[in-house]
Amino acid sequence: MTASTIRRPAAGRSRTAVAAVAAVAASMLLLSACGDQTDAAIAKREAQKNRNVNAPLFKLLPKDVQEKGLLQVGSDITYKPVEFRSNGAVEGIDPDLAAAMSKELGIKLNFNNATFDTLMGGLKSKRYDIAMSAMTDTKERQEGIDSNTGKKIGQGVDFIDYLNVGVSLYTQKGKTKGIDGWETLCGKKIAVQRGTVSHDLAKDKSKACEKNDEEPIAIEAFDNDSEAQTRLRTGGVDAVSSDYPVAAYAVKVSGKGKDFQMVGGAPLKAAPYGIAVPKGQEKLRDALKAAVERTIKNGSYAKVLDKWDVKDAAVKEVKLNGGT
Repeated sequence: MTASTIRRPAAGRSRTAVAAVAAVAASMLLLSACGDQTDAAIAKREAQKNRNVNAPLFKLLPKDVQEKGLLQVGSDITYKPVEFRSNGAVEGIDPDLAAAMSKELGIKLNFNNATFDTLMGGLKSKRYDIAMSAMTDTKERQEGIDSNTGKKIGQGVDFIDYLNVGVSLYTQKGKTKGIDGWETLCGKKIAVQRGTVSHDLAKDKSKACEKNDEEPIAIEAFDNDSEAQTRLRTGGVDAVSSDYPVAAYAVKVSGKGKDFQMVGGAPLKAAPYGIAVPKGQEKLRDALKAAVERTIKNGSYAKVLDKWDVKDAAVKEVKLNGGT
């Protein structure tokens, strides 16, 4: 009987095969440890981290929002004390109210910074789910009409009204230049934030000046209110117009209260701030409205307003599209 011949693999080749197997095994272990890194898997993990399915209002949210576990919020985060950054964190009235609403909804409201006059476009392009940015509820915004041209540029938004504020004027401290209200601004220079109610009001008042054969108001519009304040601080304009909470905060803290002073008495043209939700998102709108109502009922709304010294701006009823 002839012995069979057995071929053994060369020693070097065997070691290479073993090393390859070991490398594959190590890679599998690493992937297992890190988890699936696809976009879908990351989004799923983030949703699980952000959402609380047992929150009181979670089931009121649209299914896609429940699955994402968050809403992207468009906001101009330069508007102290309504929203601003401090040591990298977003703070202010709106972020605090959003945090209180998040507890009721069981999802995260994630703030994204943008200039104010781009927020409506961001909603239209679906870059943001909602806008929460000291945005005054107006009929023009509800109907998607450009306040400058009077032309319809989109479907518009629904507003959930959550604060009631007016517009105020302030000047350099001790240098009012005779300004004690809007009627005394003819021929003067004023700074405003572009696209705001203050901007619209300044344009209307300037036209009134011209109708009365007076010099128009020289209006300088900036991307944010901080730039308008800097312009006043350096003497480039005679006054600034801002929403009352912003004006009061600037007067209180700028230069430790030595830079500015309020003029013109009580805030003018009181109107509601609203959370803007694109038309056609009624389920989301109603869930957010319910969240604001619950924060009022459980007291967290009042705590936020007390913290930022704006309790006089509280609403008694959360209305939809209450602006005019």
